[in-house]
Amino acid sequence: MRCSDVEALWDEMREGIEPRNDHVVAHLRRCRDCQDMYAQFEGVAYCLSCLPIVEPPQSLVPRILDHIKSSVRTRRAGTNGSSTSPDSLALLDSPLGTLAIGWRKAGITFVGIARENDFETIRTLVERRLRRPVVPADAPAWVRETVAAFFATWRVDERVLDVSGLTVFERAALEKAAEIPPGEVRSYGWIAREIGHPQAARAVGQAMARNPLALFFPCHRVVDANGGLHNYGYGVDVKARILRMEGYRAVR
Repeated sequence: MRCSDVEALWDEMREGIEPRNDHVVAHLRRCRDCQDMYAQFEGVAYCLSCLPIVEPPQSLVPRILDHIKSSVRTRRAGTNGSSTSPDSLALLDSPLGTLAIGWRKAGITFVGIARENDFETIRTLVERRLRRPVVPADAPAWVRETVAAFFATWRVDERVLDVSGLTVFERAALEKAAEIPPGEVRSYGWIAREIGHPQAARAVGQAMARNPLALFFPCHRVVDANGGLHNYGYGVDVKARILRMEGYRAVR
């Protein structure tokens, strides 16, 4: 099982950012999935440590260097290993305020509530979330129509969304969240059970936290086991506001 927090940590390490030990320890203490993986591989690590040290052949060194260089070129070219142009980014007005919308030929890649007034600040935040560059552009008609249709129906045609940058688990969790009817809520545990990982409620929460297409994949409709709004990237008040707009009324 893969943990999205750990994946993000590896991404930062590859980019030269030193991980903070206290953050890693704190994550391990609260994440059951990582605890299970640690227990599983601790024995493997011990067995490996008992093996005799073998000097690699000199002919292997240039091959390793070539592999590293190739991996760096592939990473810079794009996640699919082929050259790709930056995502486009525009700001659009909505009933929730200004939205930052990112897209490319394959579909919309980012939706977020713009909490900053400076475009360059917003651009930096979007690039950090997508882990690739974005450029300013005028939103085409199909993007504007998708946004307008969502606020008219509280639904979106998933065929216009590009989720190629997400893991299989993240896609499954977000697509299941999209099945929750507008004005209703389901728990993290419900999503975990529905996608065949009944013990992965925490991992579902992490997938919701990393959702690059907020609103369109409605993580605001996902609550804790007791029905509490729990958390939301834009604040619990905003989560409650969106749910009220959809017609949700909490059961007292």
